[in-house]
Amino acid sequence: MSTKVERRDALKLVYEQACGCERCPQLVESRNTVVFGAGNADADLMFVGEAPGANEDKLGLPFVGRAGQLLETLLGEIGLARGDVFIANTLKCRPPGNRDPLPLELDNCRDYLLAQLDLIQPKVVCTLGNFATKLLRDDPTGITRLHGQPEIRTFGDRTVRLYPLLHPAAALYTRSNVEVLREDFARIPGLLALPAPPQPDRPADPALAEEVASDAPPAAAVEPGEPEQSVAPAPDDQLDLF
Repeated sequence: MSTKVERRDALKLVYEQACGCERCPQLVESRNTVVFGAGNADADLMFVGEAPGANEDKLGLPFVGRAGQLLETLLGEIGLARGDVFIANTLKCRPPGNRDPLPLELDNCRDYLLAQLDLIQPKVVCTLGNFATKLLRDDPTGITRLHGQPEIRTFGDRTVRLYPLLHPAAALYTRSNVEVLREDFARIPGLLALPAPPQPDRPADPALAEEVASDAPPAAAVEPGEPEQSVAPAPDDQLDLF
């Protein structure tokens, strides 16, 4: 069984590989920062959203705009803070113009998300909105039908309680969704209080980070005269490891 220190070191390695990822040429060209995710690297609760927006792309942190403020408010109402959870997205780079993620982009970024699940080892994973829910459930059923209904799902070597939720951004445009989110959030403490689901026979292995690293191409060197991309925060700053 890997230790917390080993898992954190492996997560930092995945972070570094994601920062140099060039699997999606259009996203590489348009992004300013890779938004890997942030929060407690030993969290029992993990949130997975869709993709970074303009504010996230600028700061290198997920959910820092109005949707993030609502997420923090809802967490506070159930006795949790942002630092108690880990927040990530299906894509680590902002799609140009905030367009929807493309199927190939979701597929290209899947390894990073699965590595996060494996190394953080959450008990409950809340998917925010359609893209995250459909990706992790591998099913086209929409979030309107699924929200607030927990289920046990296995991703590689990690079995979790998957809990689909409406995306906070949807509540910014339809105020009635705020109450729907609030009702669904109220069930989270009860899910966290349940014993962790039985895990697969093979324990989580930080070597997964090595597998992700071996698949990721090296970061391209910046030639003289080329504009440099903004520098992502150091792993300890972004991952908020403690």
